[in-house]
Amino acid sequence: MTSDEIKRFDDYHGLMACPEDFDAFWDERVAEADAVPLSWELVPDEERTCGTCSCSNLWFTGMGGARLHARVLMPAQKMPPVVLQFHGYPGATRSWLEQASFVGMGCAIVALDCPGQGGPSQDVGGFVGSTVAGHLPAGLEGPAEGLYYVRLHQDIRILCNIVRACGLFDVSRVYVNGASQGGGLGIACCALNAGLVSKAAILYPFLSDFGAVMELGADLIAYEGLRYHARWLDPTGERQHEWLGKLAYADTKNFAHLVRCPVLFGTGLADVVCPPQTQCAVYNELDCPKTRHLYPGRGHEEIQEFDDLIIRFFCAEGEGSDAL
Repeated sequence: MTSDEIKRFDDYHGLMACPEDFDAFWDERVAEADAVPLSWELVPDEERTCGTCSCSNLWFTGMGGARLHARVLMPAQKMPPVVLQFHGYPGATRSWLEQASFVGMGCAIVALDCPGQGGPSQDVGGFVGSTVAGHLPAGLEGPAEGLYYVRLHQDIRILCNIVRACGLFDVSRVYVNGASQGGGLGIACCALNAGLVSKAAILYPFLSDFGAVMELGADLIAYEGLRYHARWLDPTGERQHEWLGKLAYADTKNFAHLVRCPVLFGTGLADVVCPPQTQCAVYNELDCPKTRHLYPGRGHEEIQEFDDLIIRFFCAEGEGSDAL
Protein backbone atom coordinates (compact mmCIF):
# COMPACT_ATOMS: atom_id res chain seq x y z
CA MET A 1 0.00 0.00 0.00
CA THR A 2 1.22 3.51 -0.82
CA SER A 3 0.66 6.82 0.93
CA ASP A 4 -1.94 7.69 -1.70
CA GLU A 5 -3.70 4.33 -1.52
CA ILE A 6 -4.21 4.53 2.23
CA LYS A 7 -6.19 7.76 1.72
CA ARG A 8 -9.05 5.54 0.54
CA PHE A 9 -9.53 4.63 4.19
CA ASP A 10 -9.64 8.18 5.58
CA ASP A 11 -13.30 7.68 6.51
CA TYR A 12 -13.09 3.96 7.26
CA HIS A 13 -14.31 2.80 10.67
CA GLY A 14 -14.24 -0.99 10.29
CA LEU A 15 -16.52 -3.59 8.76
CA MET A 16 -18.57 -4.16 11.92
CA ALA A 17 -20.15 -1.49 14.08
CA CYS A 18 -19.21 -1.17 17.73
CA PRO A 19 -21.75 -3.01 19.94
CA GLU A 20 -24.37 -0.65 21.33
CA ASP A 21 -23.67 -1.84 24.87
CA PHE A 22 -19.86 -1.69 24.53
CA ASP A 23 -19.37 1.11 27.07
CA ALA A 24 -21.78 -0.48 29.56
CA PHE A 25 -20.08 -3.87 29.10
CA TRP A 26 -16.71 -2.36 29.99
CA ASP A 27 -18.11 -0.35 32.90
CA GLU A 28 -19.08 -3.72 34.40
CA ARG A 29 -15.69 -5.31 33.63
CA VAL A 30 -13.82 -2.36 35.16
CA ALA A 31 -15.98 -2.58 38.28
CA GLU A 32 -15.10 -6.28 38.55
CA ALA A 33 -11.39 -5.49 38.29
CA ASP A 34 -11.66 -2.66 40.81
CA ALA A 35 -13.26 -5.08 43.27
CA VAL A 36 -10.09 -7.21 43.33
CA PRO A 37 -8.09 -6.27 46.48
CA LEU A 38 -4.68 -4.90 45.54
CA SER A 39 -1.99 -7.42 46.41
CA TRP A 40 1.51 -6.76 45.11
CA GLU A 41 5.18 -7.12 45.95
CA LEU A 42 8.17 -5.30 44.47
CA VAL A 43 11.27 -7.51 44.60
CA PRO A 44 14.61 -5.74 43.86
CA ASP A 45 16.95 -7.38 41.35
CA GLU A 46 20.31 -6.46 42.85
CA GLU A 47 22.28 -8.16 40.07
CA ARG A 48 20.91 -5.81 37.42
CA THR A 49 20.63 -2.64 39.50
CA CYS A 50 23.27 0.04 38.97
CA GLY A 51 23.85 3.57 40.22
CA THR A 52 21.55 5.24 37.69
CA CYS A 53 18.86 2.57 37.40
CA SER A 54 17.19 0.24 39.89
CA CYS A 55 15.59 -2.95 38.57
CA SER A 56 12.80 -4.85 40.29
CA ASN A 57 10.24 -7.58 39.64
CA LEU A 58 6.66 -6.64 40.39
CA TRP A 59 4.42 -9.55 41.34
CA PHE A 60 0.71 -8.90 41.73
CA THR A 61 -2.62 -10.69 41.86
CA GLY A 62 -4.80 -10.41 38.78
CA MET A 63 -8.21 -11.69 37.78
CA GLY A 64 -9.05 -15.15 39.03
CA GLY A 65 -6.19 -15.02 41.51
CA ALA A 66 -3.52 -15.27 38.79
CA ARG A 67 0.04 -14.38 39.79
CA LEU A 68 1.20 -11.79 37.30
CA HIS A 69 4.59 -10.22 36.64
CA ALA A 70 6.00 -6.95 35.36
CA ARG A 71 9.51 -5.55 35.17
CA VAL A 72 9.98 -2.21 36.90
CA LEU A 73 12.94 0.06 36.20
CA MET A 74 13.43 3.31 38.12
CA PRO A 75 15.74 6.26 37.48
CA ALA A 76 17.64 7.88 40.34
CA GLN A 77 15.18 10.74 40.87
CA LYS A 78 12.15 10.24 43.07
CA MET A 79 8.56 10.29 41.76
CA PRO A 80 9.48 10.09 38.06
CA PRO A 81 7.01 9.92 35.20
CA VAL A 82 6.27 6.32 34.24
CA VAL A 83 5.89 4.43 30.96
CA LEU A 84 3.47 1.49 30.87
CA GLN A 85 5.01 -0.83 28.29
CA PHE A 86 3.13 -3.63 26.50
CA HIS A 87 4.85 -6.27 24.37
CA GLY A 88 3.96 -7.93 21.07
CA TYR A 89 2.33 -11.30 20.43
CA PRO A 90 3.35 -13.87 21.35
CA GLY A 91 6.18 -12.83 23.58
CA ALA A 92 7.37 -11.27 26.79
CA THR A 93 8.92 -8.08 28.06
CA ARG A 94 12.18 -7.14 26.40
CA SER A 95 15.53 -7.29 28.15
CA TRP A 96 16.42 -5.05 31.08
CA LEU A 97 18.94 -3.31 28.82
CA GLU A 98 16.36 -2.39 26.18
CA GLN A 99 13.86 -1.19 28.77
CA ALA A 100 16.54 1.02 30.33
CA SER A 101 16.31 3.41 27.37
CA PHE A 102 13.28 4.98 29.04
CA VAL A 103 15.24 5.41 32.26
CA GLY A 104 17.74 7.42 30.22
CA MET A 105 14.84 9.74 29.36
CA GLY A 106 14.15 10.22 33.08
CA CYS A 107 11.14 7.88 33.09
CA ALA A 108 10.39 4.82 35.13
CA ILE A 109 8.99 1.87 33.20
CA VAL A 110 6.50 -0.81 34.16
CA ALA A 111 6.58 -3.59 31.55
CA LEU A 112 3.87 -6.23 31.89
CA ASP A 113 4.31 -9.87 30.90
CA CYS A 114 1.00 -10.96 29.36
CA PRO A 115 -0.33 -14.07 31.14
CA GLY A 116 0.44 -17.41 29.56
CA GLN A 117 2.69 -16.02 26.84
CA GLY A 118 6.49 -15.80 26.90
CA GLY A 119 7.05 -14.51 30.43
CA PRO A 120 6.31 -15.75 33.96
CA SER A 121 2.80 -14.26 34.30
CA GLN A 122 0.32 -17.00 35.11
CA ASP A 123 -2.73 -17.77 33.00
CA VAL A 124 -5.17 -19.60 35.28
CA GLY A 125 -7.29 -20.67 32.30
CA GLY A 126 -10.89 -21.59 32.96
CA PHE A 127 -11.98 -20.64 29.44
CA VAL A 128 -15.12 -22.30 28.09
CA GLY A 129 -14.59 -24.65 25.14
CA SER A 130 -11.49 -25.41 23.11
CA THR A 131 -8.96 -22.67 22.43
CA VAL A 132 -7.57 -24.67 19.46
CA ALA A 133 -4.55 -22.45 18.94
CA GLY A 134 -3.25 -19.27 20.47
CA HIS A 135 -4.87 -16.84 22.85
CA LEU A 136 -7.17 -14.98 20.47
CA PRO A 137 -9.97 -17.58 20.46
CA ALA A 138 -9.55 -18.49 24.14
CA GLY A 139 -13.02 -18.34 25.69
CA LEU A 140 -14.78 -17.83 22.37
CA GLU A 141 -17.21 -20.68 23.06
CA GLY A 142 -18.48 -18.91 26.18
CA PRO A 143 -19.79 -15.39 26.89
CA ALA A 144 -17.74 -12.38 25.79
CA GLU A 145 -16.74 -11.55 29.36
CA GLY A 146 -14.83 -14.86 29.44
CA LEU A 147 -12.48 -14.04 26.53
CA TYR A 148 -8.74 -14.12 27.20
CA TYR A 149 -8.31 -10.53 26.05
CA VAL A 150 -11.22 -9.28 28.14
CA ARG A 151 -9.54 -10.74 31.21
CA LEU A 152 -6.18 -9.31 30.14
CA HIS A 153 -7.65 -5.80 29.89
CA GLN A 154 -9.01 -6.28 33.40
CA ASP A 155 -5.55 -7.36 34.59
CA ILE A 156 -4.13 -4.17 33.09
CA ARG A 157 -6.77 -2.16 34.97
CA ILE A 158 -5.54 -3.80 38.19
CA LEU A 159 -1.94 -2.93 37.26
CA CYS A 160 -2.99 0.69 36.69
CA ASN A 161 -4.65 0.72 40.11
CA ILE A 162 -1.32 -0.38 41.61
CA VAL A 163 0.48 2.39 39.73
CA ARG A 164 -1.98 4.88 41.22
CA ALA A 165 -1.67 3.53 44.75
CA CYS A 166 2.00 2.59 45.17
CA GLY A 167 3.38 6.12 45.67
CA LEU A 168 6.43 5.52 43.44
CA PHE A 169 5.47 7.52 40.35
CA ASP A 170 4.30 10.95 39.26
CA VAL A 171 0.78 9.91 38.27
CA SER A 172 0.26 13.20 36.45
CA ARG A 173 2.74 11.89 33.85
CA VAL A 174 1.78 8.34 32.93
CA TYR A 175 2.64 7.29 29.38
CA VAL A 176 1.72 4.20 27.36
CA ASN A 177 3.95 2.57 24.77
CA GLY A 178 3.21 -0.50 22.67
CA ALA A 179 3.47 -2.06 19.23
CA SER A 180 1.34 -4.79 17.64
CA GLN A 181 -0.34 -6.63 20.53
CA GLY A 182 1.22 -3.96 22.72
CA GLY A 183 -0.44 -1.29 20.58
CA GLY A 184 -3.84 -2.90 20.95
CA LEU A 185 -3.39 -3.30 24.68
CA GLY A 186 -2.13 0.27 24.85
CA ILE A 187 -5.26 1.69 23.20
CA ALA A 188 -7.49 -0.30 25.56
CA CYS A 189 -5.38 0.78 28.55
CA CYS A 190 -5.87 4.43 27.59
CA ALA A 191 -9.60 3.88 27.09
CA LEU A 192 -10.22 2.10 30.39
CA ASN A 193 -7.90 4.36 32.40
CA ALA A 194 -8.64 7.71 30.79
CA GLY A 195 -8.10 9.61 34.04
CA LEU A 196 -4.60 8.19 34.44
CA VAL A 197 -2.83 8.04 31.06
CA SER A 198 -1.33 11.31 29.79
CA LYS A 199 0.08 10.26 26.39
CA ALA A 200 0.33 7.12 24.26
CA ALA A 201 2.69 5.98 21.50
CA ILE A 202 0.99 3.27 19.42
CA LEU A 203 2.63 1.38 16.54
CA TYR A 204 0.64 -0.90 14.16
CA PRO A 205 -1.97 -2.08 16.70
CA PHE A 206 -3.14 -5.71 16.72
CA LEU A 207 -6.62 -7.01 17.67
CA SER A 208 -8.46 -4.64 15.36
CA ASP A 209 -11.32 -4.92 12.87
CA PHE A 210 -11.68 -8.69 13.04
CA GLY A 211 -14.23 -8.75 10.22
CA ALA A 212 -11.76 -7.14 7.83
CA VAL A 213 -9.02 -9.50 9.00
CA MET A 214 -11.19 -12.46 7.93
CA GLU A 215 -12.29 -10.84 4.67
CA LEU A 216 -8.71 -9.95 3.70
CA GLY A 217 -7.46 -13.45 4.47
CA ALA A 218 -5.11 -11.95 7.06
CA ASP A 219 -6.06 -14.49 9.72
CA LEU A 220 -2.50 -15.79 9.67
CA ILE A 221 0.59 -15.28 11.85
CA ALA A 222 -0.70 -13.25 14.83
CA TYR A 223 -4.35 -13.83 13.87
CA GLU A 224 -3.92 -17.52 12.96
CA GLY A 225 -5.94 -18.75 15.95
CA LEU A 226 -9.10 -17.50 14.25
CA ARG A 227 -8.47 -19.62 11.16
CA TYR A 228 -7.74 -22.79 13.12
CA HIS A 229 -10.74 -22.24 15.37
CA ALA A 230 -13.04 -21.80 12.37
CA ARG A 231 -11.56 -24.71 10.42
CA TRP A 232 -12.07 -27.23 13.21
CA LEU A 233 -15.13 -25.93 15.01
CA ASP A 234 -17.08 -24.11 12.28
CA PRO A 235 -16.12 -25.59 8.89
CA THR A 236 -19.28 -24.27 7.22
CA GLY A 237 -18.84 -20.70 8.51
CA GLU A 238 -22.29 -20.65 10.11
CA ARG A 239 -21.00 -19.26 13.41
CA GLN A 240 -18.61 -16.60 12.14
CA HIS A 241 -21.02 -13.72 12.84
CA GLU A 242 -21.57 -15.01 16.39
CA TRP A 243 -17.83 -15.20 17.08
CA LEU A 244 -17.12 -11.81 15.54
CA GLY A 245 -19.89 -10.36 17.71
CA LYS A 246 -18.10 -11.58 20.83
CA LEU A 247 -14.67 -10.47 19.66
CA ALA A 248 -16.11 -6.99 19.10
CA TYR A 249 -15.90 -6.45 22.87
CA ALA A 250 -12.11 -6.85 22.65
CA ASP A 251 -11.65 -5.04 19.31
CA THR A 252 -9.08 -2.26 19.49
CA LYS A 253 -11.05 0.02 17.17
CA ASN A 254 -14.02 -0.13 19.53
CA PHE A 255 -11.94 1.12 22.47
CA ALA A 256 -10.58 4.07 20.48
CA HIS A 257 -13.53 6.43 21.01
CA LEU A 258 -12.89 6.31 24.78
CA VAL A 259 -9.27 7.50 24.51
CA ARG A 260 -8.77 11.06 25.77
CA CYS A 261 -4.98 11.54 25.81
CA PRO A 262 -2.81 12.62 22.86
CA VAL A 263 -1.79 9.68 20.66
CA LEU A 264 1.31 9.30 18.48
CA PHE A 265 0.42 6.63 15.90
CA GLY A 266 2.62 4.77 13.42
CA THR A 267 1.81 2.50 10.46
CA GLY A 268 4.09 0.56 8.16
CA LEU A 269 2.30 0.56 4.82
CA ALA A 270 3.72 -2.86 3.87
CA ASP A 271 2.39 -4.51 7.04
CA VAL A 272 0.84 -7.90 6.24
CA VAL A 273 0.43 -8.99 9.87
CA CYS A 274 -1.83 -6.11 10.94
CA PRO A 275 -3.14 -4.76 7.62
CA PRO A 276 -3.06 -0.95 7.33
CA GLN A 277 -6.81 -0.96 6.66
CA THR A 278 -7.46 -2.36 10.13
CA GLN A 279 -5.14 0.22 11.65
CA CYS A 280 -7.07 2.99 9.89
CA ALA A 281 -10.22 1.80 11.67
CA VAL A 282 -8.46 2.43 14.99
CA TYR A 283 -6.96 5.77 14.04
CA ASN A 284 -10.20 7.13 12.58
CA GLU A 285 -12.11 6.23 15.73
CA LEU A 286 -9.74 8.21 17.95
CA ASP A 287 -11.46 11.38 19.12
CA CYS A 288 -8.46 12.97 20.82
CA PRO A 289 -5.32 14.93 19.83
CA LYS A 290 -3.55 12.59 17.43
CA THR A 291 -1.08 12.34 14.60
CA ARG A 292 -0.13 9.42 12.37
CA HIS A 293 3.20 8.74 10.71
CA LEU A 294 3.17 6.52 7.62
CA TYR A 295 6.20 4.46 6.59
CA PRO A 296 6.08 3.27 2.95
CA GLY A 297 7.81 -0.04 2.37
CA ARG A 298 7.99 -0.84 6.07
CA GLY A 299 6.20 -3.87 7.44
CA HIS A 300 5.55 -5.35 10.86
CA GLU A 301 9.05 -4.61 12.08
CA GLU A 302 11.02 -2.27 14.26
CA ILE A 303 10.70 1.24 12.83
CA GLN A 304 13.53 3.24 14.33
CA GLU A 305 12.20 6.51 12.97
CA PHE A 306 9.02 6.06 15.02
CA ASP A 307 11.01 5.07 18.10
CA ASP A 308 12.92 8.34 17.89
CA LEU A 309 9.71 10.37 17.75
CA ILE A 310 8.74 8.98 21.16
CA ILE A 311 11.63 10.78 22.86
CA ARG A 312 10.30 14.26 22.12
CA PHE A 313 6.69 13.18 22.54
CA PHE A 314 7.13 11.80 26.06
CA CYS A 315 9.65 14.42 27.16
CA ALA A 316 7.64 17.45 26.03
CA GLU A 317 6.06 19.53 28.78
CA GLY A 318 2.31 19.88 29.15
CA GLU A 319 -0.34 17.60 27.74
CA GLY A 320 1.78 16.53 24.81
CA SER A 321 -0.41 17.61 21.88
CA ASP A 322 2.13 20.29 20.98
CA ALA A 323 4.73 17.55 20.43
CA LEU A 324 2.61 15.62 17.95
